[in-house]
Amino acid sequence: MSLKKLGPTISRAFCNNGNRTPPLARSSKVNGLSTRCNVTGSQNNGKGQNNGKAQCDEQSCGSNSLTTSLAPHRHEAGVGQRAPQAAPGVTRRLSCTSTSVDQKTYLWSRYNEMRRLVRDLIPPGVCNLLNSATIYANNEVSLAEVDIYGFDYDYTLALYSNTLNTMIFNTAKDFLIEHFKYPEGIQKYNYIPNFVARGLHYDIQKGLLMKIDAFHYIQPGTVYRGLSAVPDEEVLQLFGGTHHVPLHQVSGFYGKGPKVKQFMDIFSLPEMILLAVANDFFISNDIEYDPVHLYKDVSEAIGMVHIKGYMYKWIMEDLEKYILRGEETHAVLHRLVTNGKKLFLITNSPFSFVDKGMVYMVGKNWRDFFDVIIVQADKPNFFNDGVKPFRRLDSNGNLQWDKIDRLDKGQIYKQGNLFEFLRLTGWRGSRVLYFGDHLYSDLADLMLRHGWRTGAIVPELEHETKVVNTDQYTQNLTWLQALTGLLERMQTHRDPESKRVLQEWLKEREELKAMTKNLFNPQFGSIFRTCHNPTYFSRRLCRFSDVYMASIGCLLNYDLAYTFYPRRTPLQHEAPLWMDQLCTGCMKTPFLEEMAYIR
Repeated sequence: MSLKKLGPTISRAFCNNGNRTPPLARSSKVNGLSTRCNVTGSQNNGKGQNNGKAQCDEQSCGSNSLTTSLAPHRHEAGVGQRAPQAAPGVTRRLSCTSTSVDQKTYLWSRYNEMRRLVRDLIPPGVCNLLNSATIYANNEVSLAEVDIYGFDYDYTLALYSNTLNTMIFNTAKDFLIEHFKYPEGIQKYNYIPNFVARGLHYDIQKGLLMKIDAFHYIQPGTVYRGLSAVPDEEVLQLFGGTHHVPLHQVSGFYGKGPKVKQFMDIFSLPEMILLAVANDFFISNDIEYDPVHLYKDVSEAIGMVHIKGYMYKWIMEDLEKYILRGEETHAVLHRLVTNGKKLFLITNSPFSFVDKGMVYMVGKNWRDFFDVIIVQADKPNFFNDGVKPFRRLDSNGNLQWDKIDRLDKGQIYKQGNLFEFLRLTGWRGSRVLYFGDHLYSDLADLMLRHGWRTGAIVPELEHETKVVNTDQYTQNLTWLQALTGLLERMQTHRDPESKRVLQEWLKEREELKAMTKNLFNPQFGSIFRTCHNPTYFSRRLCRFSDVYMASIGCLLNYDLAYTFYPRRTPLQHEAPLWMDQLCTGCMKTPFLEEMAYIR
């Protein structure tokens, strides 16, 4: 069976086998399926396809007989394994009104049928279709309407290797020991790649690193004190019997409430690791400490790496070691300029650092690509503070004293503010598309207050796409969704035997959720999902960016008149009348014949 039949087929199986109230108006095709209430054992037709059916009329079940497979009970079947199947064709007639109906056998027959359906409809490699070079749309954007393209520098025009995170961690750790006089024992800890993920929250007073979903709920199993997971029972006690984090604690516009900090940019990864290992040292050595002081000291130590220019020095001394994909940056800028687009750069980094990197990636004449260049802009203040004036720099990076009444091409400007920028350029509204990696500092103000189009750079998409393309993820997720639907429909069976079966299913569901999470990151899972809910990071990504992608090089895959359309995924109260395809831009094919089956 082709992939495009998967969604409607599973939906149809759920509808026909479930206990939900049928639609008020149903087609003759559906009514024809509801004259009996039976389940027959599946048989192989010699081509690997199932002929088994489940037909049920909830309205008149008492007057008909039930035929069900004698499927053995699933006692110790592991996650991802099918429960034992009944011999083909072996059936037993049971009266729907009989008090001796074997509910346990009935539930396991439903389980086995759904398991077979998932197995047969998901062939190996079915989801190996996602391309990490895709641009994903949260909002409809037509590039034909965009005349001006703006860019941040760090992790936008310039992508860095993971070696940089290790260097930042080690240097900040040295600052903790030498400047803040922390114990030498912290020196034994090394940087731990892939321990944390972007978008996590840190409870400053409790010293807890955790993952929160879009509804402010902590995802169970993703709370860490130091390097150790905190049991869910203890998490409930720490947060007053709930997994919910109150709005006022995390509602700061730039991701920092009075008690909780959200780590939103890639530069924050070393800071999270340093917090984790420092907490771990004090806890494992039974040393009393205040988590608030630790947080402030670690934040300051990380800040010193940037303020004292260590990071700039490392990169400028070995550009090839740290900067990735410079040729893509060159190709993107050249293409945009060739097509008559205006370009500008707004970055917090200093001119000498940006100049060195851009010469390496683009060439000595890199400034010719840009109509306006602004360095040390002090974002996000640049976007909402109308006080700081622009200052011009000479070719050596020295400040000039002339008053700025226009922004000239080829010149370098420092500081300033967006209000003056808009006045001098007239670049407003959806004509402008600005790219950056930090959802708050780069994109939030532009989207919400100034009406620019925004593009988020999310390098983690490459790893997440690889995981989603694996057979293991596809099988786990599809069976998890199918099992969840089965639980939803069968929960009305409340006799003791049925409850025990449903508890087994719930346990398997939790195991599947953990397995799926661990495919992305064993500690915190995907940066986009907390099982079925979007993460807090994902919700902000959708709110503050029109489009998002792994790198600006993704622009090379689209012509400059291309329109990005967001997928119309169904709301909870809407029927999935259109098959939601795997990738933005794929053809969406309606299944009008199947509509009658979808509930």
